[in-house]
Amino acid sequence: MRLWSLHPRFLDRQGLTACWREALLAQAVLAGRTAGYRRHPQLERFRAGEAPLDLVGAFLAGVADEATARGYRFDRTRIDVLRVGPIAPAIDVSDGQLDYEWGHLLRKLRTRSPERALDLEDASPAPHPLFRVVPGPLAAWERP
Repeated sequence: MRLWSLHPRFLDRQGLTACWREALLAQAVLAGRTAGYRRHPQLERFRAGEAPLDLVGAFLAGVADEATARGYRFDRTRIDVLRVGPIAPAIDVSDGQLDYEWGHLLRKLRTRSPERALDLEDASPAPHPLFRVVPGPLAAWERP
């Protein structure tokens, strides 16, 4: 499961659809609808919030917004808690985590979507709208 802290605009088609599916799985775990993945480390940051389902719903909304911008149709009715309006940053992500994910994404893209990797060569990482960047190292939950 990879719930990217990076803005979904950086993901290729495969990455965007995988992120959607994995975030739906995360939502099911947080809602108690599945037995698998309950201890997945990437869920820690959602569980740390006051309303984990609101947070994962906002994450899914950000991914769906990017899909819509690209002309894809992700079924927003699958989002348990969907707030109307722009997403406000609610989860801190360290710049060290963002940099790690940026390198990880670029390595994946160089293999899977070389054209996309070239497009991003001069770009700088930016967070998903749900995340607020703070100084710090790689997240403790990350498994490099």
